Amino acid sequence: MNHRERMEAVLSGRPPDRIPWVPRLQLWYEARRRTGTLPPRYQGWTLRDIERDLGLGTPARDGRVMEERLEGVEIITAREGPFERVTYQTPVGRVEAVTRHSADLDRLGLPGRIVSYPLKAPKDYAVWRWIVEHTHWVSAYDAYQAYDAEIGEDGLPMVSVGDVPFHEWLEKLAGYEFGFYHLADFPREVESLLGLMWEVQRERLWPVIAGSPARFVLHGAHLSSQFTPPPLFRRYILPYYRELMPLLHARGIKVAMHADNDTSQILDLIREAGWDVVECFVTAPMVPITLERAREVWGKEVIIWGGLPSTLLSPSASEDEFRNYVNSMWEIIAPGEAFILGVADNVMPDSLIERIRWVSEQVNEKGWYPIPRRKAGR
Repeated sequence: MNHRERMEAVLSGRPPDRIPWVPRLQLWYEARRRTGTLPPRYQGWTLRDIERDLGLGTPARDGRVMEERLEGVEIITAREGPFERVTYQTPVGRVEAVTRHSADLDRLGLPGRIVSYPLKAPKDYAVWRWIVEHTHWVSAYDAYQAYDAEIGEDGLPMVSVGDVPFHEWLEKLAGYEFGFYHLADFPREVESLLGLMWEVQRERLWPVIAGSPARFVLHGAHLSSQFTPPPLFRRYILPYYRELMPLLHARGIKVAMHADNDTSQILDLIREAGWDVVECFVTAPMVPITLERAREVWGKEVIIWGGLPSTLLSPSASEDEFRNYVNSMWEIIAPGEAFILGVADNVMPDSLIERIRWVSEQVNEKGWYPIPRRKAGR
């Protein structure tokens, strides 16, 4: 099998010939390319060239099936030193967001940090309601098909198609620091906006996703035990996915969640919501959850894509610590169903690329299906 066929097999519940090995090298590559610190043999190489040299599948995350259109909204972007200000001007008012950048982040190609969010007071919610009411999505299926053909046997495109309204509001509009105050201080405005976002997505976005040629999409990201704990998950997230998932599954579309947070308290809810895959799934020592625990709760119902914490690729982790973790992983995932090996979240700029190559060698040696279970007493 090639990389694409392995991915398709796992997603369809069939056994692959061996475990797919598909980590994200984008951050590592961009940082090293920008700073001129790519290994000598990789100077002048593309990311795909390096992935092939290392024996990796490509995550194929750049496909798109739609474009978002904001009607009647003027978006003004201005950079003042380290601060980037984005203003949304509408007939009913304006809101703005401010992101702080730094020379170091810019040099490595990394994003800045939002220091001021669009929604700060009750009056801002009326402006964003107007923006939501004038948001539309149009299909970009031809662009997806061209991208899918370009990826070929190297991987299977996973297309980002949005987030659940509650988390989109919390992460991007109000901010984790202030969103819960908003929910307590002016719940009517928050609840009204969330309901409108759901309604508009149902009517305008969902049909575009469901009608697309993509078979694998990413919807939902960064849900966590801390910021979307069980009570909030049940109230604001679970009902949304109980409606969306059957629509997509009926069209043969598999759905992934970006799971690079502590999900220890919401494992059952992730399964109940209907996700097929948790991608970039992060485990201990980065968060208080183990690969064993996730397998215990999900079994074969939820496919894990991840399992290798990015910190173990850093020089700060010893070679023994790194290799012992990888060696112990085979017993945990045996016989290898519902698993795609990846790095959670990314192969970071300081990662030792030699360790990625060593994992590739181990996959070629030990990752053939079915992976044998260790006999009792051994």
